[in-house]
Amino acid sequence: MAGSFDPFAVPGPRWYAIEAHRPFLEDLAVGVLDWLGDNPPEALSDAVILLPNRRAARAFTDALSKQAGGRSLLLPQVRPLGDLEEDEPPFSPGDIGLDLLPAISPMARRFEMARMIAVHDAVAANAPLHALEMADALGAFLDSCQIEEVTDPGQVASLVHADMAGHWQQSADFLAIAVEAWPARLAELGLMDPAARRTALLRRLAESWDENPPHQPLIVAGSTGTVPAAAAVMGAAARAPNGCVVLPGLDIAPESRAWDEIDEQHPQGALKRLLDRHGIAREAVRAWRPVGTPRDAARRRLIGEALTPPKATADWRRIIDGMEEEPGDPVAEGLDGLTLVTARAEEEAAAIAAVLMREALETPDKTTALVTPDPLFARRVQARLSRWGLEADSSAGAPLAETPVGTLIALLLSLASEPFSAATVLAVLKHPLVHLGLDARELSDRARELERYGLRGPRPGGWAAVEAHLAKERLPRFERPVADFVLGRIDRGETLLAPLQAALDPWLTLFDDGPVAIDAAARALTATLERLARDEAGATDGVWRGAEGEAASRLLSGLITDGAAFQPLSGHDFARMTSGLLTAEVVRTGGATHPRLRILGAIEARLARADRMILAGIEEGVWPRGAPVDPFLSRPMRKAMGLPPPERRIGLSAHDFAQSACAPEVILLHTERRGGQPSVKSRWLWRLETLVGGAGLSLPGRPEVLAMARALDAADATPPESLQPAQRPAPTPPVHLRPRRLSVTRVEEWVRDPYATYARFILRLDAQARPDEQVDARLRGTAIHAALEAFAKQWPELNPTTASTVFAELYLKELRDGGMPETALAREAVLARNAGDWVVGFEAAHRAGGTRVLIEQRGVMEIDAPREPFRLSARADRLEARDGRLSVIDFKTGGAPTWRQVRTGFSPQLSLTAAIAQAGGFPGLDAPEPERLLYVTVTGRRPPAKEVDLSGDKQQTVAMTVEEALDGLKRLIGDYERPTQAYLSRAAPQFAQRAFSDYDHLARVREWSVVDDDAGGEE
Repeated sequence: MAGSFDPFAVPGPRWYAIEAHRPFLEDLAVGVLDWLGDNPPEALSDAVILLPNRRAARAFTDALSKQAGGRSLLLPQVRPLGDLEEDEPPFSPGDIGLDLLPAISPMARRFEMARMIAVHDAVAANAPLHALEMADALGAFLDSCQIEEVTDPGQVASLVHADMAGHWQQSADFLAIAVEAWPARLAELGLMDPAARRTALLRRLAESWDENPPHQPLIVAGSTGTVPAAAAVMGAAARAPNGCVVLPGLDIAPESRAWDEIDEQHPQGALKRLLDRHGIAREAVRAWRPVGTPRDAARRRLIGEALTPPKATADWRRIIDGMEEEPGDPVAEGLDGLTLVTARAEEEAAAIAAVLMREALETPDKTTALVTPDPLFARRVQARLSRWGLEADSSAGAPLAETPVGTLIALLLSLASEPFSAATVLAVLKHPLVHLGLDARELSDRARELERYGLRGPRPGGWAAVEAHLAKERLPRFERPVADFVLGRIDRGETLLAPLQAALDPWLTLFDDGPVAIDAAARALTATLERLARDEAGATDGVWRGAEGEAASRLLSGLITDGAAFQPLSGHDFARMTSGLLTAEVVRTGGATHPRLRILGAIEARLARADRMILAGIEEGVWPRGAPVDPFLSRPMRKAMGLPPPERRIGLSAHDFAQSACAPEVILLHTERRGGQPSVKSRWLWRLETLVGGAGLSLPGRPEVLAMARALDAADATPPESLQPAQRPAPTPPVHLRPRRLSVTRVEEWVRDPYATYARFILRLDAQARPDEQVDARLRGTAIHAALEAFAKQWPELNPTTASTVFAELYLKELRDGGMPETALAREAVLARNAGDWVVGFEAAHRAGGTRVLIEQRGVMEIDAPREPFRLSARADRLEARDGRLSVIDFKTGGAPTWRQVRTGFSPQLSLTAAIAQAGGFPGLDAPEPERLLYVTVTGRRPPAKEVDLSGDKQQTVAMTVEEALDGLKRLIGDYERPTQAYLSRAAPQFAQRAFSDYDHLARVREWSVVDDDAGGEE
């Protein structure tokens, strides 16, 4: 006995529609079950139901099972119309034509096209990545032609006229060559384009059904028929004895005038073209299940009127008047369940969406779907949901580049395209997928020691430099041998060097001799991944596990299989190409997601429905996206070739928006700013607000949700102790632990940042060098000092004509020995010659008149203090004595302190050095009177050096400055002999030469400090 609903009872062709306010898949399932009636379960197994894609097919199967309740069913044959398999229904054995060649793989197609382009384009021949980009554009053009079934793509050459811009002629010439050469290459390979093959299969299926109509139940549902071949299949299904088509969201009852004026950008545009293609009047389309409430119809009417074509909307006043004349209040009824929430920025919008999704879970069994075409926004919301330990099922997935295996591949690509980087090697070594045959704890311990003693500091030039660094760490320092436990740590780290080098070296050296074939590079990359991932049991398959591992395996397998079709690539080009593939490949990992939360793209949401629908990204450029720009053809040229206009995509997006916006509960989420820039409301939201405003109403809001989202991110007025910001540290260690000796350079640190003195000399914490540390500034300063010292010692014997060259060679040698790259040395050589000329003149002038010069001289003095003497030391760059007078000179490569900083005691280095000399603390100097304090900044630029003379004036002589500096130090010593005197962090950061300290992170400066930009950045 048949059911209460029989879609095949009416004469064909049978066209049905499920309106936008109805849940499409649920209604489709209910209709199928009503048709089944009391028939046995196996009656449904012969039915063939075609849906747009695999996701819709799976969702329909779930909906069918849910609607069946506890009833036993043999499921119908549900297939995706867009990806039919030849060996599965609706194809029958023998239906596949033997003359249809296999499809070329997408990667092989890309490489083959790029090679063909390089043959015909001189620029592409020398720029392989450019050739690949052109191949992508050409592939998209050919796909469009094949999908739209353009019979003669070669006609493009005849579309360019003499009065058109020259670049159109170049495009036409290129396409004309391509559409001739590419089919010939496919014929050589015995393959065909995937789009052409798919189109041919659909055409053959439509022809087969027309010639031999199938008698089993046949339903094509959910497709808008934008692909001509798919539209042909739909027409054949509608004409079949037991076939029908079910359209999504067709507005069965708009005004006839509005229907006739529907254009490419209208949400009904694709459906109108489909019906016109088959000669079906809109009135001939029946409702699949004519059910629904007046409120549902009002919403559909409101959205439909708001998205009416612009020509018809010119008479919106008439539309509103007509709606107001109807019984009830159609506009107000249409707004029932529809709200608008406006966020200030994307982060706030993500917080609002997460709050709305979390709020819905308070209602038992209530489902929520966030619909957005912006995958980045979807991931923002996912991150916000994690606040409550929730994870929503997301159709967007994540780029393979952001999965664990993707990040490991990206690190290896970085090693292949850039000079040897200790930071990248460390990132590889610490990656969770890397084991090197060791268990995780053992690997972590060894990696920590190798990092500390071998991979920190200036960027090494290779493994030999790392070994040299380890060897240097074993050498005695200041005539004191390295402790045994430190030697043990160095040995422990070194044991990891050999397996790490064995795993990475074949990859690091692969491109040393020039470009490498893509397939060979992919094999080497795969082998490196497996060497790194080998665990203690010898297994190497850990890197390929899970959805992301399978995706990485497919990608690399494709490069190995098809890479030989393209030219060899340099390491840099291979890295860029593969990085692009990693980003383009999307992985959907699934996992333990919440059953009542979903995040969908606009296309995936077309047939989906939830109790609460949140539509986000309704800004121009996001939803809808702008019309795509064709790199080859102008709009008239596309039209002449029979290709669809770019605006057609906007119409499809409008249809997707209307489908979701007609749900019973819809929340529109608009963002005022995107990417830091003001955004423009989507045209659909603007039209909706205009229509509603014309009726004297406005879209309802949810201010409480906005307030809730902001409150969640707002700082608590009285946060718990665990969230209290750190206070400025002010430790008061025992007096006997406080330092009793400092150099003059450390006194300045003591004055400005006492906490740094505490950490360095009491806690005995020394800042470690960073991996790949930029050594240019520090190395340049060290090299200048060393070169000036060596030059000054050689001065009496130097030939004046070659003296400047001697200095330049001394300086460059120091830079080279310090590890400066040769590329940087070329620039430094010019600066060294300029500085050399200046140094010769400086030496000659400063040694005149029998001046005695002391270079890098060490001095010390003791200062009486209440508890015990305090030892002050200095290493003077240069001391010049003559006639009992003393000049103290310090060389710098950066900025020098000002007279004010020296005078006020913030920079007492030279003053205290002079005080030591005055006290007879430098051997060979008999307590000279300080006369001059001089900073000399040596850069080699123009001018090569700058002298900053701090000799003072009549009101403040050098002697007075020295005396004040020494008195200030004595007061400081006395203050810190009091147990209550704290080592305050950043006590006086003003005028500091460095904006940060090595100990700022320990002091948690960023938590407690408040930077006032208007006050010049002082804290």
